[in-house]
Amino acid sequence: MNKKAENIIVGISVGDLNGIGSEVILKTFEDSRMLELCTPVIFANAKILSFIKKSFTSSVQFHGVDKLEQVLPGKVNVLNLWKEGVDITLGKNDEKIGEYAIKSFVAATKALKEGSIDVLVTAPINKYNIQSEEFKFPGHTDYLDKELEGDALMMMVQDNLRVGLLTDHVPLNEVSSHLTEELITRKIETIRKSLIQDFSIVKPKIAVLGLNPHSGDGGVIGKEEDLILKPTLKKIFESGTMVFGPFSADGFFGSGQYEKYDAIIATYHDQGLIPFKTLSFGKGVNYTAGLNKVRTSPDHGTAYDIAGKDMADFNSFKEAVYLAIDIFRSRNQYEEISQKPLKIKEKQL
Repeated sequence: MNKKAENIIVGISVGDLNGIGSEVILKTFEDSRMLELCTPVIFANAKILSFIKKSFTSSVQFHGVDKLEQVLPGKVNVLNLWKEGVDITLGKNDEKIGEYAIKSFVAATKALKEGSIDVLVTAPINKYNIQSEEFKFPGHTDYLDKELEGDALMMMVQDNLRVGLLTDHVPLNEVSSHLTEELITRKIETIRKSLIQDFSIVKPKIAVLGLNPHSGDGGVIGKEEDLILKPTLKKIFESGTMVFGPFSADGFFGSGQYEKYDAIIATYHDQGLIPFKTLSFGKGVNYTAGLNKVRTSPDHGTAYDIAGKDMADFNSFKEAVYLAIDIFRSRNQYEEISQKPLKIKEKQL
């Protein structure tokens, strides 16, 4: 493994300062062994984090920096993005706080693009208070899809359970109109590539869930399976991708059928996320697959109701850091292996 992979710089956008983001971030790095795995850089302000830290139990010490060049391994680094004070009211939805959440996220994304950080882990934001003339995106994924190279796809991960989505933040009554052969083919190929390069699975097996109850029951309860899903999946399978389905979603997870596949693709948001969050026991991670850079986040929101009460469970955020590191290493290894045949041919010439 090269030197870069041994000292992975994990950029962290602070999220909504009135939520539990700061708490789960700092509790994650209470364990000093985390600093042997990576060098964290929180995009925020050291004084603000010190103030928020008083609301929960934490012994983490920060290393405040004004430039990324000042970041030190073995320290919890905080890049001071702003100097002014910020009014913090834990548990409150505040548009001004939303501005700082986006300031952190945009700066961290820029650093990711430029290679100043290796991976990005995003703390939760409030999708309502982040909207402005400068930022008109539903959330993290849509902005990253615009700023980075590739085709972003939401994939929920917990150990060997991986759930991807054909459509994500789409109203339920519009899902059917989004299911085209082009979309299905593109999303399945994105997941196939991600399983190979990000999870080191040589020949991945992918399951696709049907849209309608009982996967349409032969057209009795909807025709999307027969008209769109089945013929498209058949064509993809014949091209060499190990894709199966569409399966009836109602019993797929409860029966344990999901364990036979390396990834499951749901047709819409709740079809995939409800069983995933039920099975992941608070340790799930949201991974943005399909991009040229690595971004993960915990699978929960701002949790205003418990902010400042020293009750936040940091396990999902910690797993998000672990996964980002694992994927970064896996990609490095994949690139090295992919380049070796070229080097051998060059020597022979």
